[in-house]
Amino acid sequence: MDVNINIAVPPPVVFAAPPLLLPIPGAYAYFAPDVDVDIIFYHGYWYRPYHEHWYRSDRYDGRWVFVEPRHVPPTILNLPPNWKRVPPGHQKLPYGQVKSSWRQWERDRHWDKREVKREDRREDRREKYEKRHDRGNERERHGEKEDRDHGGDRGGGKGKHR
Repeated sequence: MDVNINIAVPPPVVFAAPPLLLPIPGAYAYFAPDVDVDIIFYHGYWYRPYHEHWYRSDRYDGRWVFVEPRHVPPTILNLPPNWKRVPPGHQKLPYGQVKSSWRQWERDRHWDKREVKREDRREDRREKYEKRHDRGNERERHGEKEDRDHGGDRGGGKGKHR
């Protein structure tokens, strides 16, 4: 008995130049945001979902080969739901740079360090804001700020006085 399963291979993606890539936070995978289809670079290969299956290629412009679900890397299968949302500050990277650097970046946890720096900057801004805000509250507690309970007008008003 012969069983024939026919799985359609995705059509090729045409590129004028190698795609620019963005890191997917927490995944050490990269995607091409300016391409109409989802293609993801991970560990030296390109992955592409198509008709509820995954395909892999060694080239961004395809020679897509079906990948059995058990052979799709867990990182690819478990991308965060918002994996296309890129935090501010990330710049698109040339494919050649990603291709030559991904191993080193992953080994050194390059993107984690950048995320920590970004979080540190966010925390610094938050602390500065809180200090300014607390300083204002401190002046108000010591009567240095306009007296809002009396409309800022100390006497001379037409209101009733007791």
